[in-house]
Amino acid sequence: MSELATTIGMLLQRKSGSGEVWSASPNASVYQAIEIMADKKIGALPVMQDGALLGVISERDYARKVILQGRSSKDTRVIEIMTSPVIFISPKHTVGECMRIMSKNRIRHLPVLDNGRVMGIITIGDLVNWIITEQEKTIQHLESYISGTPA
Repeated sequence: MSELATTIGMLLQRKSGSGEVWSASPNASVYQAIEIMADKKIGALPVMQDGALLGVISERDYARKVILQGRSSKDTRVIEIMTSPVIFISPKHTVGECMRIMSKNRIRHLPVLDNGRVMGIITIGDLVNWIITEQEKTIQHLESYISGTPA
């Protein structure tokens, strides 16, 4: 199977920290959302209310819609600057499809929804790391095959 044909469900299973999805409330301050992102070392958060995905807030949203407009992150609510509607994928999408979606829409984070439930977020970094790791495995197998040593 090509690394681009791998499903996002498979990638999520192997992603470190998968299964835990941090989120922000639409009524939280932008400051609170940025605090979570800084603490968890992530660049975006799904905006959730009663289990429903309402939007996504990213560092890019913060930079463009708060900082550049001279707004206060403590006085601005997440709902005021979040990106909505949300572009999302399912676990059945492939790595290649996700790369095309991200490139076409100029986004770096894709929530993964399964039956309306947020399963995780895939980043462009996740996709690049997956491809590099899979290509390294392929190279090792080919080198083993050529040299006649078992992999």
